[in-house]
Amino acid sequence: MQDISLVVMAAGMGSRFGGLKQLAPIGPNGEIILDYSIYDATRSGFSKTVFIIKKAIEKDFREVVGKRIEKLCDVDYVFQEVDALPEGYSFEGREKPWGTGHAVLCAKDKVSTPFAVINADDFYGRGAFDAIGKHLGNGGGTCMVGYKLGNTLTENGTVSRGVCDVEGGLLKGVTEHTALDRTSSIPMDTYVSMNLWGFKPSIFDEIEKQFRVFLDNVTDIKKQEFYIPTVVDTMIKRDGEKVDMLPTDERWYGVTYKEDTDSVRTAIAKMMADGLYDGI
Repeated sequence: MQDISLVVMAAGMGSRFGGLKQLAPIGPNGEIILDYSIYDATRSGFSKTVFIIKKAIEKDFREVVGKRIEKLCDVDYVFQEVDALPEGYSFEGREKPWGTGHAVLCAKDKVSTPFAVINADDFYGRGAFDAIGKHLGNGGGTCMVGYKLGNTLTENGTVSRGVCDVEGGLLKGVTEHTALDRTSSIPMDTYVSMNLWGFKPSIFDEIEKQFRVFLDNVTDIKKQEFYIPTVVDTMIKRDGEKVDMLPTDERWYGVTYKEDTDSVRTAIAKMMADGLYDGI
């Protein structure tokens, strides 16, 4: 079993949620979603966590998150700032970082093993970490954990999801759909991406190459973003990259909206009562 790392994207400010949703307590003892994700990940073979944060939240993040996580695994930090760009690039007028692809690229110098990428504010479930940990630990290549759409919806509004085109267990493409809910025409058992990706370290060179192309062609300095699914989709369509889709029946929980917090707390409380998180 190879050493594997977890890269956590935690730099985003939750505009719809209204603040630093990554630090919202949802457990009975003040645990945040990340506590459960790291707990699950360490039990699935991940030995190191790299947090991608903004410098502005470093103090609070280390205090609320870092001190606890450091007891479970090795921890490192990188900063996703608007000016963290490849050599030769500089832009005026940009206020926010450049998206999830940019976030992962910021971790390039801190990750030397196969790694999984997650969002800080999503609850993925033990089975998802088991699947991707086993895949990466046994030498597997680029992969994505796929969730059934019906297991990823909130009752408090619509969501955006990357709907997966899957053939023979391989991901053939991801198409972003916005404003999805239980009334949508897409079947509830359709697999979607929740940004739980697995890569080998060689992906960093590919991300930087594609990021340079993105920057060369950007037309809206303030708003355009560079996404992980776009990187993978390009690799599939351009190079025939084989991307394993690892299906899971786990239910996703998250705080897309502030009103989601109560339902997440209820779900977590039940899991803890069932003994799933003894010792967290």
